[in-house]
Amino acid sequence: MVGRLALVGGDEFRPACEDMDRAILEAAGKERPETLIIPTAAAFERPDLAANNGVRHFASLGAEASPLMALNRDDADDPAMAARIGGADVIYLTGGNPAHLLDTLQDSRLLDAIRAAVERGAILAGSSAGAMVMGSWMRFRGRWRETLGIAEGVATLPHHERADPDATLADLSSAPADLSATLGIDGGSGAISGLDDVGGWTVLGSGGVTVYQNGAWRRYASGERFDF
Repeated sequence: MVGRLALVGGDEFRPACEDMDRAILEAAGKERPETLIIPTAAAFERPDLAANNGVRHFASLGAEASPLMALNRDDADDPAMAARIGGADVIYLTGGNPAHLLDTLQDSRLLDAIRAAVERGAILAGSSAGAMVMGSWMRFRGRWRETLGIAEGVATLPHHERADPDATLADLSSAPADLSATLGIDGGSGAISGLDDVGGWTVLGSGGVTVYQNGAWRRYASGERFDF
């Protein structure tokens, strides 16, 4: 799926993310972009706190921010919840449990509304668990699992500042054959697509992104671009 996407490595809503998130809001092209914070992945970890942190963070950057408390499958299939996606300029999936997020969104009304919003030009961002489910595959608790396929051919490894790239490359030998690239994204950093007309992905934030592809890896710093 082609669209404006932000895959964030974690530590969302903190000062290290401010420049990146300003760029996301500027790309929305509105004075006060309508921004929805969806804390589904944090459903078992104080989702109210995750949502409120996101609302405060984006409001401080100039957004019209509000929470969308879709915490379970019933919420994700609620037509009223899905309808709220319609006017959003930025949709942000928080970190937490990626398996719960995937199970909640898969084949839901809410996911249909999110896909439609991306197709009309809204920006979809996901941090940590949120980024993991946006790709085609994720590795969770030692096994590969097919995900939403919004960022096609991509898998995200969040909090990658903790990882050894050579060890990670060896571990990826079991990755699915149709995986185009695996992105190791540091906390407070993101890989952003569709911010301008140049194409590809732009790295923003306080850290970097390590791209694993074709048996090799390369690290990109904030401000650099890559494609695959």
